[in-house]
Amino acid sequence: MFLYKERVFIIGANASGKSNMLDAFRFLRDIAKEGGGLQEAVRIRGGISKIRCLFARKEPAIRIAVEVSENKSEQADWKYEIILKQSGGGIRDLRAEIVSEIVWKADKKILSRPLEGEENDPLQMQFTALEQASANKEFRALNEFFKQIEYQHIVPQLVREQIISSVSTNMEDSFGRSLLESISKINERTRKSYLLKIENALKIAIPRLSNLSLEKDEMGKPHLVSVYENWRPHGAKQNEQQFSDGTLRMIGLFWSMLVGKEPLLLEEPEISLNSEIVRRLPEIIALLQIRKKDKRQIILSTHSYDLLDNKGIMPDEIIIVKQESEGSKAYSAANVQEIKSGIMNGLSPAILALSHSNPEDIYNIANALK
Repeated sequence: MFLYKERVFIIGANASGKSNMLDAFRFLRDIAKEGGGLQEAVRIRGGISKIRCLFARKEPAIRIAVEVSENKSEQADWKYEIILKQSGGGIRDLRAEIVSEIVWKADKKILSRPLEGEENDPLQMQFTALEQASANKEFRALNEFFKQIEYQHIVPQLVREQIISSVSTNMEDSFGRSLLESISKINERTRKSYLLKIENALKIAIPRLSNLSLEKDEMGKPHLVSVYENWRPHGAKQNEQQFSDGTLRMIGLFWSMLVGKEPLLLEEPEISLNSEIVRRLPEIIALLQIRKKDKRQIILSTHSYDLLDNKGIMPDEIIIVKQESEGSKAYSAANVQEIKSGIMNGLSPAILALSHSNPEDIYNIANALK
């Protein structure tokens, strides 16, 4: 299944596997990034037993296979596949062991593990070639691509608290702990340009907001500051401590879409946002991608009817994750004729696609509580 579109909307019922689908990309990023690696990527997820499907039989292998294109073409420039199993137990620590690791450049296989002699050295099979500079020379571009994948699910309270000191330099900051710090590190000219763009967008959603800027206090700690116009001649100056949850989530969302060029994974970006703003998110993403020199692919999961109620969303931009008897299956809405023809004839993607992702007996949920 290709996720080759610049916008991808992943939909599905609760616990269907949407977050796991996003986490497959994060897992590869955690292997490739500095300070990461296979064992660390497995450890922070609680071990192999927490990664494999709950429907899996006893101690199965885990396979992740991805294809990467350097443009919007369906033709893959790179293919990467890794198969893992659990090793150890008893008095030995549980570890992830590589069963195989394969890399293709176009249609040419440039790596196939285990290499000669590795079958008899389990220690070597605990480290991927992807994470080792000495081993990934021929496909370092793939390593660079994976390690720059970004995941975001802003938690406003963490933005306000700025728990920077407790965040390891190798730890992913997905929830906004160091959002303000990262904004402050961008060169001043670019920062001001981006904040002005965000301010202009926020003014539409929050008409009395103006003058969004970043300032540092006497301790050198960065703060987002704006003015809310009221009866006072110069309005009321506020910082992130007084911003609403929705305002902080919008700032984090817009900032992440403006900065960077590698894939951006968004978990339910509609949370805390006004329904009309949510309706505009697909076109905001599309316009930013058109205007941005370094376009970044945005893959988001959502439950939102409002977000999907946008006739600019095409069937091949929607991935439906559906629970089946032994796990979940993901497929493109373009492969469902009813959805494809309905959208192409002007019907709402929300009505068509969400009906396919709902649990079969969802309409009886109220009766179950009697």
